[in-house]
Amino acid sequence: MYITPQKFKKKIFFISKNAQKHIVLPEGEEERIIIAASIFIYNKLGKLTLLGDKKKIKKKIKNLNLFWDEKQIKIINPKNSIYLNEFAETFYELRKEKGIKFEEAKVLISDFSYFGTMMVYKGITDGMVSGAVNTTAKTVRPALQIIKPKIGIKTVSSMFFMLLQKRVIIYSDCAIISTPTSEQLAEIAICSAETAKLFGIKPKIAMLSYSSGNSGLGKEVEKVRKATEIVKYINPSLRIDGPIQYDAAVEKKICKNKLPNSKLEGKANIFIFPDLNSGNNTYKAVKHETKSISIGPILQGLKKPINDLSRGSTVKDIYNTIIITCIQAQKK
Repeated sequence: MYITPQKFKKKIFFISKNAQKHIVLPEGEEERIIIAASIFIYNKLGKLTLLGDKKKIKKKIKNLNLFWDEKQIKIINPKNSIYLNEFAETFYELRKEKGIKFEEAKVLISDFSYFGTMMVYKGITDGMVSGAVNTTAKTVRPALQIIKPKIGIKTVSSMFFMLLQKRVIIYSDCAIISTPTSEQLAEIAICSAETAKLFGIKPKIAMLSYSSGNSGLGKEVEKVRKATEIVKYINPSLRIDGPIQYDAAVEKKICKNKLPNSKLEGKANIFIFPDLNSGNNTYKAVKHETKSISIGPILQGLKKPINDLSRGSTVKDIYNTIIITCIQAQKK
């Protein structure tokens, strides 16, 4: 059974409302961020901190005639924040072995992405959402330097919730690892399965390739085959198959024809792409051609939730990603 988009949206709405987490938004002067923040607070889903110039933000709130509750939303300008020296000292301690000087740490931590990430590290906020304006690298780099991966995790990856017409599926990795190794693909699959479980989705994993089963040969096919075997060895209970083509992963008749003994039976709900090129293009193609909702990229493998946005994100995308981050913070 698939979870429908309607049930998924209701589920994450109520979990976020019960969690009441505090999320920081470093791109606080961006109009889409401000509108999404207003909707989030209007629905009483938690607390927010926006980073930016208070006068500029307040002016946009007034011009857009938005709902605003100053008890639930704080505005901080990192450039003159009371936290600046404390954050710089902490960042210096974290990175001094890498050769950073204190003055360099102070300059870096005044950057909104670094400042927001440090707020999460310090426990002032529970998570962060950024990337509507900045690149993925600008969101991920501070997270890797400050938050760092969970113990036992070598690969921080990303996934998207794809809300199709009748079901919710997961695409991974579509934003971080450009040319993953077999070991990285395996870790991406395992992390994606854990994310799925967190949101009530029973994982059925398709390790995608241009070939299904033993029908094709080649370096890229063998990479996926090896990754599948690694996952089966680490977690034998997972329903997974690969290498497998997309059509066989989602259509029962095609699956039976191409992979008669597949545990997926054409009902995959997690799709692991062999490289970033195929993953990134596929999620965007599906989103725009089918008018589906995509939520993400959701980062996997970090000690605390830091999530990226596409620079093409809509207000709805941002709003949904904030909600997802609240749930990750509750379950971390």
